Amino acid sequence: MSHFTHSVSSSVLFVMLWSVLMIGASSVARAVSVTVGLDKPGAAVSPTLHGVFFEDINFGADGGLYPQRIKNGSFEFTPDPTMGWQKTPENRAGGTLSILDDQPLNQNNPHYLRFTVLDGGDGFGIYNEGFHGIGVKQGAKYTFSVYARAVSRQPMTLQITLLDGDKPIGSGELSGFTGDWKQYSCVIESSATVEKARLLLAGKSPASVDLDMVSMLPQDTWGNRPNGLRPDLVQLLKDLKPKFMRFPGGCIVEGRFLSTRYQWKTTIGDVSQRKMIVNRWNTEFEHRPAPDYFQSFGLGFFEYFQLCEDLGAKPLPILNCGMACQFNSGELAPMDQMDQYNQDALDLVEFANGSPDSTWGRKRAEMGHPAPFNLDRIGVGNEQWGPQYMERYAPFAKAIRQRYPDIKLIAAAGPSPEGKDFDFAWKQLRNMPVDFIDEHYYADPSWFPANVHRYDNYDRNGPKVFAGEFAAQSIAVASPKNRNNWQSALSEAAFMTGLERNSNVVAMASYAPLFGHVDGWQWTPNLIWFDNLRSYGTPNYYVQKLFSTQIGTTILPVQIADDAKKLFGCATRDDQSGDVILKLVNMQSAAVPVEISLAGLASTGALSGEEFVLSSDDLKAENSLDQPMKIAPVETAVNGLGPQFTRNLAPYSLTVMRIHR
Repeated sequence: MSHFTHSVSSSVLFVMLWSVLMIGASSVARAVSVTVGLDKPGAAVSPTLHGVFFEDINFGADGGLYPQRIKNGSFEFTPDPTMGWQKTPENRAGGTLSILDDQPLNQNNPHYLRFTVLDGGDGFGIYNEGFHGIGVKQGAKYTFSVYARAVSRQPMTLQITLLDGDKPIGSGELSGFTGDWKQYSCVIESSATVEKARLLLAGKSPASVDLDMVSMLPQDTWGNRPNGLRPDLVQLLKDLKPKFMRFPGGCIVEGRFLSTRYQWKTTIGDVSQRKMIVNRWNTEFEHRPAPDYFQSFGLGFFEYFQLCEDLGAKPLPILNCGMACQFNSGELAPMDQMDQYNQDALDLVEFANGSPDSTWGRKRAEMGHPAPFNLDRIGVGNEQWGPQYMERYAPFAKAIRQRYPDIKLIAAAGPSPEGKDFDFAWKQLRNMPVDFIDEHYYADPSWFPANVHRYDNYDRNGPKVFAGEFAAQSIAVASPKNRNNWQSALSEAAFMTGLERNSNVVAMASYAPLFGHVDGWQWTPNLIWFDNLRSYGTPNYYVQKLFSTQIGTTILPVQIADDAKKLFGCATRDDQSGDVILKLVNMQSAAVPVEISLAGLASTGALSGEEFVLSSDDLKAENSLDQPMKIAPVETAVNGLGPQFTRNLAPYSLTVMRIHR
């Protein structure tokens, strides 16, 4: 009995041991084969593949990239020209505020404030709330300026006080006003760092003065320019190394109506002469109304071109072609009035590239830039579609081609990446003078990996593709609940391997929108978020950064084993350095070992390089103002590589390997 029991126990033990070994063996994932064809180089990588798209949405310009601290300094907001301003409490000295338009500073800004102090005492004044508050930093200096004209014979001293609540944290004063409009300025230094300060203008003695173009700009700007841009936001753009910048939109190019369309000529010259208009995003969404959203154009076409130059990016302006937003009024300019739209385009090329002796080139030179901006491409319309667009595109393109045959033209394929309007656009545009067709896609995260092969079979001899706007929508298109989470960023990374692999047909690509103010957004997701003092890049931003900064000049074929699931890749070679840059996206929840073969590698010696890994186990993870680098690339040196080597791809990850040869 004991012997029988022993025999059975031994058998059971053997079976159990064998089972454990088999389970252990099956739990070790088999390495996925990835072959990079160094011996089969393909077409050249588009030198302008990755860029940025700026539109003044989400308070991206005034109060954002353009760091103006004063809201409605020109008193031109409608229907309330005092929007953004608040009179001091009634228990302070008495006075009156009146909005007038007789004998204005200029016709582009016809309204101004008549500021009258009736009684002395504590002083009568007005507060400005800024853009969701006024952000100031301790020790930083700000230039306050105003155009003023004395009305009364009694002199007035205008006191300017920066306030943290009711506590003064900086001050200055202006006086000596005359009966003619003149600009006055002083410097205010903040004694504290405050995200949401406010500004008080006050007078203590009975007198009256007219005020217009009230401004407070930081002295610390990009390039230390007097009308410069916010340094941290420009630095985030600079770090992307964008090859082009599309501007100024977007739907604001179109406007709700043609009367409020974007007109570049009103955005250049002296800032006080620029004509403010309503921002078309001010009441677009019921869930995020922004009735105080206007465009001052302190950031205008000259500043856009200058920014492109600073970034080393080609300028890509988008111009209205006689069509208001088709999602709104759909207003059309009559065909017999299209000459003015065509002429605006011709004049823009002259403004950007013309000799200082030319009409518009002289205006550029007078603004401080006699050298040309080297404009070589223009977008005709933003997101138009249908026969009306084709009817207007044709004469627009003809006018530019005849005068400037070297200018490349971008046409729109509509707001969707498929459907009858999309198909109609491509069919019509193939037979027109067009260099790029602009495709947009806002979709569920699952759409992006499912469309990795979208461009594999596009005609290489037809117009090139401009992927002008794309972003994964975590909830639904235009939902206020969309998030810049890792799931959306990872899905975009998978899709972008297809863009890079097909960059002989996809010539340009840009995420959209670019900026979002945490207190002032209308649309989400956005690539970069900021408040009045801080900013951060989203996981989507770091995907864009890895793709745009780690890219070669020649496409290399990448073959991934057919049985690999949710694994995507692309590769390029830098012809100057010889480096091979391999990008692999693992969309699985488990780590994936990959056996990488560098087919045709001439050297058999050990290779080295760098590896950049962007990953998170949590698909819902996000960056924030308090945790700006929660999801950010981790760079490590790699050594001992050869013609074949194995790497382990982290779960839910983008891995970029730069291999030196």
